[in-house]
Amino acid sequence: MLHHERLRPPSRDYPADEWNVIETAFRSDFLAQLEAMLSLGNGYVGMRGCPEEGGPNAENGTFINGFFETWPIVYGEEAFGFAKTGQTICTVTDSKIIKLFVDDEPFWLPDAQLLNYDRRLNMKAGTLDRTVLWETPTGKHVSITSRRLVSFVNKHVAAISYRVTLVDAQAFVVISSEMATNKSSAHDNRNDPRLARALPGRVLQPQTNYSKDRRIVLCHATEKSRFMLACATDHNLVSSCPHSHKVVCTPDFGQVAYTIDAKPGCSIQLTKYLVYHTSQTATAEELCGRAEWTMDRIMVQGFDQLLASQERYMDDFWRRSDIGIKDISEHRAKRSTVEIQQAIRFNLFHILQASARAEETGVPAKGLTGQAYEGHYFWDTEIYVMPFLTYTSPRIARNLLVFRYNMLPKARARARELGHRGAMYPWRTISGEEASAYYAAGTAQYHINADIMYALHKYVEATGDEMFLRKYGAEMLVETARLWLDLGFYSDAKGKKFCINGVTGPDEYNAVVNNNAYTNLMARENLRYAAEVVESLRTAELDTYNALVQKTALEPSEVQAWIQAAESMYVPSDDRLKIVLQDDSFLDRELWDFRNTPRAHYPLLLFYHPLNIYRKQVIKQADVVLAMFLLGNTFPLEVKKRNFDFYDPLTTGDSSLSSCVEAIIAAQVGDMDKAIRYGMAALLMDLADVGGNVKDGCHIASMGGTWMMLTYGFGGMRDDDGTLSFWPRRAPEENAILRFPLTYRGRLLEVEITLDKVEYTLREGERLVIRHEEQELELTRENPRAVRPVSRR
Repeated sequence: MLHHERLRPPSRDYPADEWNVIETAFRSDFLAQLEAMLSLGNGYVGMRGCPEEGGPNAENGTFINGFFETWPIVYGEEAFGFAKTGQTICTVTDSKIIKLFVDDEPFWLPDAQLLNYDRRLNMKAGTLDRTVLWETPTGKHVSITSRRLVSFVNKHVAAISYRVTLVDAQAFVVISSEMATNKSSAHDNRNDPRLARALPGRVLQPQTNYSKDRRIVLCHATEKSRFMLACATDHNLVSSCPHSHKVVCTPDFGQVAYTIDAKPGCSIQLTKYLVYHTSQTATAEELCGRAEWTMDRIMVQGFDQLLASQERYMDDFWRRSDIGIKDISEHRAKRSTVEIQQAIRFNLFHILQASARAEETGVPAKGLTGQAYEGHYFWDTEIYVMPFLTYTSPRIARNLLVFRYNMLPKARARARELGHRGAMYPWRTISGEEASAYYAAGTAQYHINADIMYALHKYVEATGDEMFLRKYGAEMLVETARLWLDLGFYSDAKGKKFCINGVTGPDEYNAVVNNNAYTNLMARENLRYAAEVVESLRTAELDTYNALVQKTALEPSEVQAWIQAAESMYVPSDDRLKIVLQDDSFLDRELWDFRNTPRAHYPLLLFYHPLNIYRKQVIKQADVVLAMFLLGNTFPLEVKKRNFDFYDPLTTGDSSLSSCVEAIIAAQVGDMDKAIRYGMAALLMDLADVGGNVKDGCHIASMGGTWMMLTYGFGGMRDDDGTLSFWPRRAPEENAILRFPLTYRGRLLEVEITLDKVEYTLREGERLVIRHEEQELELTRENPRAVRPVSRR
C-alpha cells in the first residue's frame, strides 16, 4: 500500500541524464531537497550541496562520520536500564565558502541575473560541478565555473576548483575564501522524532587557530564527548591579472580575500584545498600537525591529480557496481529508461558516499547528507546496505563488520544492564552505547543482534573470508547466541516451544509483543550459525577453538543448548488463514480504519499517539514479508504469496525500508504489476522525494534496498545456501536489458537479462559454479559465457 504521491521538480529544470543529476535553473523552493541530493561525501566527511557562496541554504551542513556530542536523556519517569546518554552528530567547520564580488556587487543566487545556470552531480567523476553566466547590475557578464570533490582516495581531503572570467568588460574582483564554525547545533526537531534535536549552548569550543601565508588552521573540541577537530584550508590562485591578498584568522573564522584587477577574457583560477582531522585522544597541537601534513601532500599533488585519482576510483567502482538498464525497442533510449538509469546510479553513488571511508565507524541512516536520526547507526546497514557492499565492495563490508566487532565490549555491558548474558547490540548508536530514549520502539528491537549475524553469515559465504570468521565473527556469534538463549524460554502454553516475549520487530507500529515472527526466525538462524561455526572450529581448528573458549569462557553444553533452542523455536501461525502471524496477538487487534485516514495523516507516527497505533492491525514496514525475503529457502512460494497478499494491504509504507522488500516478494510470487509499482517507489524515494522528506537527508538503507530489488527481485538472484542461483524475471521496463555485476569469492560475474534469455559471463577469475534455476552452470576462463532462456512463470 503506497500513500505518498510522487513528488518531482519540473523536468525542464531537472532533465533526466544517465550519469548526472542536473539543475538548470536556481529554484529556492527546492533548495533543501537539492542540498541533500547534491551532497558529496566519502564516508568520513560529507558536505551538503550548498552553493559555494555560503548561502542561501536550509541546512549548511558539513559532517564528520562519528563526530558527535552527547547530552543527558531526561525522562519524566526514570526506569532501570533506560538509555542515559543521547548522541547527536555535529555540524563542523564549513570550509567550502567562496564569495565573489564584482565592482563590490556580491554574487548572490536569489538576486542574481542568471543568463545561464547549470549545476550537476557528476556521478561518473564523483564531483559537483557548476557553470554560471552572471550579468551584474551594471551589465557586465561574468563566467563562473566550479568543481567540488570530496576525495575517496584521500580520506581527509576535499577540494574546490573555482574559475572566474570577465567576458566583456574590465572590473575589480574580490574572491573571498572563507571558513566558519557554526556556534549552534542541529535545528529544532519540530515535533518530528526522526529529526535531530538542537543541543543547548555552543557545541564546538575553540582550542587554537593560526595562519601561515594563505593557509588557515582552526581547531575546536566538543565539551562532553571530548572530540577534537582540526580544519585546514590552503589556496592557490593563478591569473595574469594583477592581484593581491589579505588573510584574517580568528577562533571561529578564517578568510583569504583576493583582490584582482580583472581584464576581459583573463581567467582567474582559484584552487581551494580542505582538510579535516578528528580524534578523541590527540591534543590540539598534534591534530593540527596531522592536518598540515595532509595539506602539504595534497598541495604538491594539485587539483588535477586529486581529480584524476577520483575518476580512477569511480571507474573501478562502476566496473564492480553499475546496474545498467537499456531500452532495446528503439535506436535511442526511452526517456523513462533514462530516468530509471539515472535513479539507479544516484542511489548506488550515495551508498558509496556514505560508506567508502567509514573505516572505524558505521553508516548513518542518512549517510552524511543531513542530521536526521542524529547521525545514528541502525540495523539498516546490515540488512539493507551490506548486501550491496558484500557483492560489490567486500572490503568496505568487512570494515563495517569489524566496527561491529569493536563495539562488542559495550554490547556485553548493555546486555548485563538489561539483565542478560552475552551481548546486546544497541538499537541506535554512534559510540556503541544505546542512545534510543524510547525503549518500546528502540531497545525492544532485539532483532538487531540477529541482523548483524545474518550480515556476517552472508559476508563469509560470499567472500570465503574464513580469517574474519576466526578472528572476529566466532566471538560475536557466541555472545549473540548466548543472549537469545537467555532471553527466550520453553513455554508450557506453546507446547514446550522456545518463545521470545516482550520484543519489537522491524515493524515499529506493533511494539513490545510476544513472539514476533521475524525476531524468532532470525534468532533461530543466529543460533544455528553460531553452533555450526563453533562445532566446525572444534573439529577442524582446535587452536582457534581453544582461544575462543579462553576468550569467552564457552562451555560445550552451551552449543547443544543453542541447537535445541533453534530446533524448538516457536513461529506463530494461523491455521485458518494459513499465514505466519507477525506476533502472537496480531489478529486480536482491530483493523486500522484506512478508508477514513486522510492522506495528509501519513506517516501515522506524526499524527496519532503510539498507543492508538499499537492497538490496531496496521504495519509501518515489511516485517513477516522481510523475513520471507531474507530466509527465502524457508518458505515455499505459495506460502510467500499468501503472506504477501495478507500483509500488503495492512502496510502503510510509512517507512522508506518497505517498498523495496515488497517489490522483491511481489516479483518472486509473480505479481509484476506490484513489483514494478513498489520498485519504482523505492527507486525514486529520494530523487523524486516520494516521502516528502529528502530535505532532511537521503535514505541510504532504501538506496541499498533498490540494489536488492533489482538483483534479488527482477534479477531473481538467490544466495540462500551459499551458492549463487538465479530465477530471472524481467527488467522493470518493457523491452529493456537489465545488466549487473557481482563479486563472489574473488570472481567477477556479470548477469544480463533480456525478455527471453539471460547471459552469465565470468569477467574475472578462473572458475565459478552457479545455478540457473535448477541447472548447474560452470563458467571458466576458457568458457566464460553461458546463455539460458528466461522461464515464463
